[in-house]
Amino acid sequence: MRKKKLKYPRPSSMGIFKSHPFYVTLQIQPFFMDDRIIKNKELNIYEALVPVIALIGMLAYNVYVYGDDALSGSNQFILLLGGAVAAIVGFFNKVTYKRMIEEVANNIKSTTGALLILLFVGALAGTWLVSGVIPSMIYYGLKLLNPTIFLPATVVICAVISIATGSSWTTSATVGIALIGIGGALGIPLGMVAGAVLSGAYFGDKMSPLSDTTNLAPAMAGTDLFTHIRYMAYTTVPTITITLIVFIILGFTFDTSGTTDTESILVSIRESFNISPWLFLVPAAVIFLIIRKTQPLIALLIGTLLGGVFAIFFQPDVLISVSGGAELNFQSAYQGIMNAITVDTSVATDNESLNELFSSGGMYGMLGTIWLIICAMVFGGIMDAIGALSTISGALLKLAHTTFGLFASTVTTCLALNVTASDQYLAIVVPGKMFSKAYEEKNLAPENLSRTLEDSGTVTSVLVPWNTCGAYQSGVLGVGVDEYFFYAIFNWLSPFMTLTFAAFKIKIRQLTTKQA
Repeated sequence: MRKKKLKYPRPSSMGIFKSHPFYVTLQIQPFFMDDRIIKNKELNIYEALVPVIALIGMLAYNVYVYGDDALSGSNQFILLLGGAVAAIVGFFNKVTYKRMIEEVANNIKSTTGALLILLFVGALAGTWLVSGVIPSMIYYGLKLLNPTIFLPATVVICAVISIATGSSWTTSATVGIALIGIGGALGIPLGMVAGAVLSGAYFGDKMSPLSDTTNLAPAMAGTDLFTHIRYMAYTTVPTITITLIVFIILGFTFDTSGTTDTESILVSIRESFNISPWLFLVPAAVIFLIIRKTQPLIALLIGTLLGGVFAIFFQPDVLISVSGGAELNFQSAYQGIMNAITVDTSVATDNESLNELFSSGGMYGMLGTIWLIICAMVFGGIMDAIGALSTISGALLKLAHTTFGLFASTVTTCLALNVTASDQYLAIVVPGKMFSKAYEEKNLAPENLSRTLEDSGTVTSVLVPWNTCGAYQSGVLGVGVDEYFFYAIFNWLSPFMTLTFAAFKIKIRQLTTKQA
């Protein structure tokens, strides 16, 4: 049976809905309960796993050959080859070419918002560079933060902003970029900084009533938003506490006595840019718009244009340099701003460590990530069309004979879908549909399922390079998934925490008489 078109919000709209958070709960639940997952009785579990095994094998060899350059294009083609293998399996199981193309089209169409967000993030980064916004953030950050407190402070800052906005994507695209710059200037490994950014951002995203995944999970499980958030705190608070402790310990591993090196960096920044606290009005305006629930595309467009305007007033010499003109006039200002928005832009300094930092790819720099997302959606769409996602989930459900087995099967399904479907929303929707009845039959309250969906589906999506979240975050932060994977402690620790609670029967709520 052909699946209805998925209409749930994409990552680009994280936390940005109507004027009240309850709108999401009221609107999402009725639709998703009627949505259908494609099933194929002709397909057995062994056939469903063939494309997955083929994809993992091809990706492993490709990364072995290309190393860090695998994301430059070869991994994208491997995803298409994985889709071809899935299509061959589908043909042998009576799935038409038309159905597969329709599912691929629906998948790609559903990422439209995410792709536009990526382009605008590239544009915003460009104008924030030439306007001095990012250099000013780095300058004042270096003066206020030292290596000892930087990593835990990064977690806390990103957590607070993500709770306020309901968006891990917005957090990483604004303060996350600046914190990466500060961390690099302090000599902290960028993978470590990115891990701290993502740990805080996904904690806030997960606990915010404005987040779409936080609304989607209880809608799929059959509980309400605030019951879900309160119940989720049992596993989330210990996880973020452990994360903070680890980053505090890591902070003490850096030498904090190198003030002269920091001072030389500050001097180089001042010589290349006009540093002013007034430049903070630009990111403050973007964050204000997002908190006021302005659509993210509009907020990012305004942030990009404000960056261009501030560049004219605060960084005329930078604009002249970027445009290649002799003096600042309308044409050189226009050309400088458009170059920053669209193509590779860099501002040279007398400090080599800053030259790479003060460069931006603009919209052009995001095309590789967009390419990766499109190819991932091709593979996920074909896997969905042939019924492989449903078959794999159903097989895992059959293994759930005990309460712990049920939780473990849910976690495994979420992880598998983040890898195979390349989408965190499917990693919530599909298991939510498949397992809700099983939780009820074992007399488990629906908040057990909603919590597990978030602990394993939402936060682990960023750990998969070809998942939309992994591709986005690595593209925006400029740090590969392989570099930040280990340091994204909150993200990979969360599923282990929820399984620990299940194994020891800690806070496993039973159905009440009224719920039953």
